[in-house]
Amino acid sequence: MSAKSKKRKSWQEKLADDQGLPMVQEITDKMSHRWGTGTVVIPAPREVDEIMRKVPKGKVITINEIRAMLARKHGASIGCPITTGIFAWVAAHAAAEMAAEGKKDVTPYWRTLKSKGELNEKYPGGVEKQTALLREEGHIIEQGKGKKPPKVKDFEKHLVRA
Repeated sequence: MSAKSKKRKSWQEKLADDQGLPMVQEITDKMSHRWGTGTVVIPAPREVDEIMRKVPKGKVITINEIRAMLARKHGASIGCPITTGIFAWVAAHAAAEMAAEGKKDVTPYWRTLKSKGELNEKYPGGVEKQTALLREEGHIIEQGKGKKPPKVKDFEKHLVRA
């Protein structure tokens, strides 16, 4: 079977594939310039989804809050910003895929924001869809300045904290 004829994994399959994660590693010299010293947890995709799933209507969470929760859960210094962001993106697409299949109980990915309360243009439907869903829940969306994406006004007041 050639690589092209291989069936692509669905978002739900990607979310379910733990790839040997979670894993806690020492922060190496190269990484320490950016992250300091200690340990970093590389979470499993389902762990990120589980945190996103628990954010109630009217509340929001940032990737940094998710990272802090994961670090505490695994006794690590920090949660990996790269994999946490990627797995939030996978969880969002898996939720959209489930919704398209008619499932009702999907992860409310639109409540997960970037670190400064910014919307995520990489989520299904882009910032337009995320804006609409957040407005439905009572949030006020402010236009980003310059090239910055829109953000939830006073997001800190609605934050689920680590």
